[in-house]
Amino acid sequence: MSNAFTPDEMMTIAASRALTNEDICFVGIGAPSAACNIARLTHAPDITLIYESGTIGTEPGVLPLSIGDGELCETALTTVSVPEMFRYWLQGGRVTIGFLGAAQMDMFGNINTTVIGDYAAPKTRLPGGGGAPEIASSSAQVYMTMKQSLRGMVDQIDFFTSFGHGEGGDHRQRLGIKTKGPTLLITDLAIWTPDSKTKEFVVRSLHPGVTCKEVQETCGWSVRYDSELEETPPPTDLELKTLRDLKTRTRAATRS
Repeated sequence: MSNAFTPDEMMTIAASRALTNEDICFVGIGAPSAACNIARLTHAPDITLIYESGTIGTEPGVLPLSIGDGELCETALTTVSVPEMFRYWLQGGRVTIGFLGAAQMDMFGNINTTVIGDYAAPKTRLPGGGGAPEIASSSAQVYMTMKQSLRGMVDQIDFFTSFGHGEGGDHRQRLGIKTKGPTLLITDLAIWTPDSKTKEFVVRSLHPGVTCKEVQETCGWSVRYDSELEETPPPTDLELKTLRDLKTRTRAATRS
């Protein structure tokens, strides 16, 4: 297999590597779902994937189109009611990782998936939060994935859908939120983690071939870089084959 890979593939694979066999992961649809299933199909076969519709321990053969995709229920160990999913599993502290995507995000990991522009007269109305606000508050920690752009990574989000670190620092703790909040951001260009004190996201690793200039040009705030900036290891042949095979199966299932 050629070692050539796309930025999207690098993002998905880098995100998958952050997950472990021990994780109980509440999975968002889209890029988070792809990353979680690549982890399950490669280095973390015992990971427990949970989707908002109530499916627990699901092992989809294709990427679900929505939380209501029948593939999730058919391949799950069990399916519980949505109230039980949120009250017992999520709010009960049983989820180790909440994996979310974002339309807009600021430097403190606050997420907007509600509206672009003024709420009363938005330029664009987005799908909304669904269970993401609860996932962001009640999961032990939150991982996020998104493509970098000036429209997406902004100095100030238009609407607080899912609370990250608020204004930074100890804002979560001051509000009585006891979970860690966002601890990892994987984009198509880099891997970011929050500063231990300010909670501002800092670039820790650049993906192969990416420059600091490219990162800054696609980010709406002044980017900080780790003093020991690393390069993300490129995808292995196994990781690439697993991801591409999964997407091929998904396309075939969508057409059928």
